[in-house]
Amino acid sequence: MGQALGKVQAKPVSLKQVQITDHFWNYYIDLVRDVVVPYQWDAINDRIEGAERSGAVSNFKIAAGLEKGDFYGFVFQDTDVAKWLEAVAYLLVTKRDDALEQLADEMIDIIGKAQQPSGYLNTYFTIKEPGKKWKNLTECHELYSAGHMIEAGVAYYNATGKRNLLDIVCRIADDIAVVFGDGPGQIAGYDGHQEVELALVKLYETTGNRKYLDISSYFIDKRGQQPSFFEAEADARGRSTHWNNNKIHIDPEYFQTHLPVREQEAAVGHAVRVVYMLAGMADVARETGDESLIDACRRLWDNIASKQMYITGGIGSMAHGEAFSFDYDLPNDTVYSETCASIGLIFFAHRMLQLEPNSRYADVMERALFNTVLAGMSRDGRHFFYVNPLEVTPDVCEGKNKNFNHVKPVRQEWFGCACCPPNIARLLASLGEYMYSTSGNTIYSHLYIGGEVELSLDGTKIKLNQHSSLPWEGTARFEISLAKPAAFELALRIPDWASEAAVVVNGEAYALTDKVVDGYARIERVWTSGDQLELVLDMPILRVRSHPLVKQNAGKVALQRGPLVYCLEEADNGAQLQQLLLPQDAKLEDTYEDSLIGGIHVIKAEGSRLQFEQWGTQLYRTNAEAAIEPANLAFIPYYAWANRGKGEMAVWVKERF
Repeated sequence: MGQALGKVQAKPVSLKQVQITDHFWNYYIDLVRDVVVPYQWDAINDRIEGAERSGAVSNFKIAAGLEKGDFYGFVFQDTDVAKWLEAVAYLLVTKRDDALEQLADEMIDIIGKAQQPSGYLNTYFTIKEPGKKWKNLTECHELYSAGHMIEAGVAYYNATGKRNLLDIVCRIADDIAVVFGDGPGQIAGYDGHQEVELALVKLYETTGNRKYLDISSYFIDKRGQQPSFFEAEADARGRSTHWNNNKIHIDPEYFQTHLPVREQEAAVGHAVRVVYMLAGMADVARETGDESLIDACRRLWDNIASKQMYITGGIGSMAHGEAFSFDYDLPNDTVYSETCASIGLIFFAHRMLQLEPNSRYADVMERALFNTVLAGMSRDGRHFFYVNPLEVTPDVCEGKNKNFNHVKPVRQEWFGCACCPPNIARLLASLGEYMYSTSGNTIYSHLYIGGEVELSLDGTKIKLNQHSSLPWEGTARFEISLAKPAAFELALRIPDWASEAAVVVNGEAYALTDKVVDGYARIERVWTSGDQLELVLDMPILRVRSHPLVKQNAGKVALQRGPLVYCLEEADNGAQLQQLLLPQDAKLEDTYEDSLIGGIHVIKAEGSRLQFEQWGTQLYRTNAEAAIEPANLAFIPYYAWANRGKGEMAVWVKERF
């Protein structure tokens, strides 16, 4: 703190300036609007028969004095309401909906009535343990919950211009600034679950109040300092734990408090907390120009993306602690890969693109979006994955091996800990924010999604109308509208999956020699209205292999085409997928099947199946011979799996040499 404010390297184009009209993505955005958000409203109001109870809305009504009853749910249950409101806000930006807005306004009124005079807002502690607020930051998510409400308040104000929720969250943040700090009577600590850091920066950007940026910086700077705040806090309350009757054991790495954030070398601990922390660090670094924070962000990004990330953009390989384990440990069947963790990774990538536009961040953002995030929700918008495995055998998941209890072979209707469904909703509803950014006279295109964007560079109004054929084909065409000719640069990302790229301007090839910088093809010229630019990306079927230190994938291969990772599913290939082999020289053919799972491209290949005839009852045999029989293999996009009932699935398949 106390440094001069930094300069934004690349500023995202806001959601208000983007209108998505894309055959692939509009299905999901419309699904969020028409199905997911109404469904989640019913879920948090406990109206879905057979789904786990939520209690989220009733908790606010009880805290507001509008109903009688007891608190229900997790200590962070308020966040389900906050994330629902945030998703609603983004939907209202792109399409007005008076009924939905009224519903949100009514919920906001209830939230306001539940807020305490000091500004404190948390229904768990208001209803259940009013004497224990701010006593167990290690476990009880008070600042995390506040952060999600702050994000909702900022989003709703930006969408509607209404200040009700913004004023509520400003009072929350003002209270936090009074409670936390190094002064007399203040708490010199931070939350066990990072989130408020990035939320406070959003509030600073919206209000211009530097106090909110300063308190975010404070939480980041304080984390990992010694002596341990969490240990001192635990001692002060007799080392009790919120979750059971035992004494608390604090694992510093789980909470990313083992070292100050600037000294951390690898991503460790709870995966969602890591990437939320890093998103907040990148935000503060952007606003303050703190190079030491930027260096830490780069270092931890490199560790995640090059040593601890699944091919699907999933992170967090270990169910215990929903956490990172160690470099190159990427099991496919016991993986955790929480949907929220990939969403947090997208948040982090988006912020790194603001610090330094480089395609490596956008490549990961695209990978996580097209694969893990989309896989987290069914085609009907009513079923969700919390955990995103890369290999599933239903009998194992639902059997007696407790190591697989977290893995589900089909998506669930709702969760008692329902962080993932509303996180998917708010991300997809705000998708337009992730497509473009500007820096000086340069417009960066990060994601190829059809639609219009209107922006201004040096006073010149520019409209780009993008027509994208992704993810099925590799073309993106831009039509440019201008009031008068203008000189500016278009920077188009060349994805890591494209073997070749070509640019055509007004029907003529544009040489890219020396024009690709940090993964972006930079086309600078004087543009006139009616100009057209087309990016053509070669989209071969790729055979992907893992680093040799990823032991779980030794001798295996995965398929990817464009941004989509593919998988085998029992519905197409029968059971016992572990017996299938993909020859190294097998011809891979791509076919479009419009009647399958909403219309998808399927990769087909002539493979093999191991057959062990007349094995008998012996567990092990020395004279067993495997017959290799021909088998027709069919791979579908990973995001589409588990939409045809319960069955086996595998991303990685044994390779036959």
